[in-house]
Amino acid sequence: MKRGKGMKFVGDSRINAESTSTVPKDYSEYPGRTEAFWPNFLLKEWLAGSVFLVGFLTLVLTHPSPLEGMADPTTAGYIPLPDWYFLFLYELLKYKYASQDFILLGVIVIPGLAFGALLLAPFLDNGPERRPNKRPIATSLMLLALVATIWLTYDSAGAVDWEARAEANKPIPASEVEIDTSDPGYAVYENSCMSCHGDDLTNGAAGPPLIGIEHTTEEIADISVNGIGDMPADVFQGTDEELQQLAEFITSVNEQAGE
Repeated sequence: MKRGKGMKFVGDSRINAESTSTVPKDYSEYPGRTEAFWPNFLLKEWLAGSVFLVGFLTLVLTHPSPLEGMADPTTAGYIPLPDWYFLFLYELLKYKYASQDFILLGVIVIPGLAFGALLLAPFLDNGPERRPNKRPIATSLMLLALVATIWLTYDSAGAVDWEARAEANKPIPASEVEIDTSDPGYAVYENSCMSCHGDDLTNGAAGPPLIGIEHTTEEIADISVNGIGDMPADVFQGTDEELQQLAEFITSVNEQAGE
């Protein structure tokens, strides 16, 4: 073979003779399209992260997350809700074709297709362009997911009175009052009231706590039979003697708590 342009020297048989250098070019050879990782890119990422962190901490300090009471499996009237970042999936199950007979669509198929599309987006549209208008598939999938998530979350959150819910389910400190379980009124309370007001009168699961109320014995007896507010009538089913024992027991507990 003649010397010259056509001659190629390969020192290792595993290297293609047509391969180019594996050393990347300097970023300065691509003006306007890239920048140095340190310190330019890293500094901008750090600044953006700091702004988000400061804003998030400010939101937490000014609007603390409402806490609820201890979980009580005996509460039949409590309506559980997921955390805010799962509300859009919760709202999805309220639609006709994502619930009841179509529950598998709402629980598995629709979320699976949505998250699967986002997962496959980089592989379906893997061009070198970084501008959104030059990447229609990835941009469309992301915008669709963003709009759907925001709308479903907003629609679900708007239907809940969060302040009232937090007030009704706020934690109640443990009672320092010793409950006399040998009191005959406690047995009546156990059969008629414990499921709603808790075993120590402070749990307030489906009903409010009974410690700290300002009612007389007669008023408590009347409420037990005729109800008040959200408490329906005829909850208590017993004799007049048992009703008197119940009212006196609740009154004695409140007197002890006020000492």
